[in-house]
Amino acid sequence: MRRASDAERERLNATFASLCRIDSPSGREHPCAEWVAAELDGMGIGVEEDDAGSVVGSDSGNLLGRIPGTGSDSILICAHLDTVPATAPIEPVIVDGGWENANEAILGADNKAAVAVALELARRLVGLPQPPEVGIELLFTVCEEVALRGAKAFDRTKLVSGFGYVFDHASPIGEIVLSSPTYYQIVADVRGRAAHAGIRPENGRSAIAAAARGIAAMRLGRLDPETTANVGKISGGTNANVVPEHCHIEAEARSLDRVRAERVATEMVDHLQEAADADECDLDVTVERMFEAYRTRPREPRVVLAERALRASGYEPKHIVTGGGSDANALEANGFPCTNLANGTERNHEPGERVSVDALEGMLEVAIALVEEAPAALREGRA
Repeated sequence: MRRASDAERERLNATFASLCRIDSPSGREHPCAEWVAAELDGMGIGVEEDDAGSVVGSDSGNLLGRIPGTGSDSILICAHLDTVPATAPIEPVIVDGGWENANEAILGADNKAAVAVALELARRLVGLPQPPEVGIELLFTVCEEVALRGAKAFDRTKLVSGFGYVFDHASPIGEIVLSSPTYYQIVADVRGRAAHAGIRPENGRSAIAAAARGIAAMRLGRLDPETTANVGKISGGTNANVVPEHCHIEAEARSLDRVRAERVATEMVDHLQEAADADECDLDVTVERMFEAYRTRPREPRVVLAERALRASGYEPKHIVTGGGSDANALEANGFPCTNLANGTERNHEPGERVSVDALEGMLEVAIALVEEAPAALREGRA
């Protein structure tokens, strides 16, 4: 495999830093999408923007670009443009061999690291003396951090590739995600009756007390090796001397087993309803399946290709399952085979988010190897 040159590595790091500086929280991806589209246009790669923005509540749609190959095969590289909200400006700096934010906020390596890798892979491919044997499609999605909305809204029939990859798992490079969970979001509002807490407490119905009783009855945390449940947000009340008439709860249930995920979500709602009834409160609740689980067979051609690319880049492949979701979940649910590869980032969604220079450059090496190893791997898969 022809390794990335020093110039390519330097440009990759510069591209990554530039992307991180562009604020692009979910729903406000337009500046980042515009920057990415301009970069691709400068390479001579046409970009299509779909109408997903109007569907998912973003100021941008998903972007799709293509680099044709000399053969009929093509593979997809997918990355998302949005980040979770930054609580301070993002100023990327290198500290002890890794990119960090100079301010106390996220860096945006989730998923700007993969966006940068996709752009530099494209720059390499269009600069070759002749096109690669296997073509590449580049998909940049919006609103991934809010239940994969952009990828869900994408029309997968626009793709000519047989399968694809996302680089969107914050763990050491070499890990290949073979299974990801079904995820249910639970949003509940308990409504009681306000009363003066010191004079007429018996006339009140505490929504907070009812919510607390329901939550206390739930089984939370890791329920089994494939299943988790969590209450992540609870808020309510107006003042210490008022029996609270309202309490808002946000919770989730995840499992690699679709049926198990549904059962746990139902069980959590049942506990809230029982507690609300016991305290003579009303309960308004919505349960939404945000994404579907998938499982990939270890000998699928796309997994075999990923293993070959990792070994060619100096990494030992490792099959894992995850409790997190990615655009791979949405694409899989839409009938498009997609595999999530670890990207070497650390502490995503946290102020201490980080990615080492070695990991960033390693991602590029793996992406290059995917293209170079694809022809032989695909021929073997059809043999």
